[in-house]
Amino acid sequence: MLTEFGKDLRRTETTIPGLTLWDLPVHGDARGWFKENWQRQKMVDAGLPDFGPVQNNVSFNDAVGTTRGIHAEPWDKWVSVATGRVFGAWVDLREGPTFGAVFTAEIDPSRAIFVPRGVGNAYQTLEADTAYSYLVNEHWSPDAAYTFLNLADETAGIPWPIPLDEVEVSAKDRAHPRLADVAPVPPRKTLVIGADGQLGSALRAQFADAGHVEFADRTTFDLTGDAGSARQWSEYDTIINAAAHTAVDAAETAEGREQAWAVNATAVAGLARVAAAHRLTLVHVSTDYVFDGTLDRPYREDDPVRPLGVYGQSKAAGELAASVVPAHYVLRTSWVIGEGKNFVRTMVSLAERGVDPRVVDDQVGRLTFAGELARAITHLLRERPAAGVYHVTGGGEPMSWADVARAVFAAGGHDPARVTGVSTEEYFAAATDPVAPRPRNSVLDLSKIESTGFVCPDAAAGLREYLAG
Repeated sequence: MLTEFGKDLRRTETTIPGLTLWDLPVHGDARGWFKENWQRQKMVDAGLPDFGPVQNNVSFNDAVGTTRGIHAEPWDKWVSVATGRVFGAWVDLREGPTFGAVFTAEIDPSRAIFVPRGVGNAYQTLEADTAYSYLVNEHWSPDAAYTFLNLADETAGIPWPIPLDEVEVSAKDRAHPRLADVAPVPPRKTLVIGADGQLGSALRAQFADAGHVEFADRTTFDLTGDAGSARQWSEYDTIINAAAHTAVDAAETAEGREQAWAVNATAVAGLARVAAAHRLTLVHVSTDYVFDGTLDRPYREDDPVRPLGVYGQSKAAGELAASVVPAHYVLRTSWVIGEGKNFVRTMVSLAERGVDPRVVDDQVGRLTFAGELARAITHLLRERPAAGVYHVTGGGEPMSWADVARAVFAAGGHDPARVTGVSTEEYFAAATDPVAPRPRNSVLDLSKIESTGFVCPDAAAGLREYLAG
């Protein structure tokens, strides 16, 4: 069979998710042929994942019928033929509804295939002196964990062109298990950092049934340590950074300033280096405090940051660090309410104890319930819109802190008039410790996240639901 010349670069989807067959342009004449076997920009533009190959291997096969497989390696592969022709068989060995799905095709120099991690692959040569090459995005290691399937598995029922009892197959490949005895390849792990906070607790609930998600708190992950050696990162796909130094007033002190920058900026830079080096997705949670609050409209993602205090400055630096990761989602949010101590619970306690509070009424924003923020994170990871910054808060009409306090009082059957609104200056007039400047306008524009299909529920309705729970 002669190699077909003059094809256009084209991707064809297969019956196995992520497994894609590619036609390659091959230019030839009487002297032979030439092709661009791997051209990152063209292929990525055509829809190939930017999988970051780090090693190139070549398999030379002397005789017709040489058969290898079925192996599912812990990395992605780009397989193409340099000379000759092969019959390829691929079986999905990953956890999920397509476990056991089969796809077969012939591959010559004008075709290639992208094989995602966890999809078993096998090849049978159809011509003598066949050589095929494969690019992989992890370095080969003798300690790598493989998953295998028997070439003759009856469930897969692969239609080998040359019967297996007539071909060269290694004893090891003949001894691989049948499909019923194969442990499915689990997905790469997701690490949630800051799992002891309000958002971390919500993420625990969100991913309660996901066995591939790990949760780390400050005792099990040193955020300010060497992130590069903290995990075997080749086993991971995503880092969700829900940790932060949020003591905004303490950040104005010498000790607090150091802590804020260490956690909110330097540590994020360390996570970004890890994510970039290992092609991970980095999800990082930021804040409305990166803005100065002087605009008379909701802040958009592309508005220039102008933080007023140390906390906002350190968080803005963390955003910049996260943005160097090709696959990053920075979620700016405001006024987060979840489990544990927070403003709403404080107001509930004051109302029940008969205390009439003075509450700031010149800072305006929207509450964000931690469960909804966790839902937004899972939405972005599932839908995979363009990388970048996304604003996520509750929806509906903005409120002041005093408005929120009155709503809490009213929901508990207390007189909302017991809440006295005061200016920020009045509220902090008697403070003896440093006070961080606050943005007066914390309202964030939500149109970008909503354009991806995520609905930001009404914050006032969310408050009533939170109090009822």
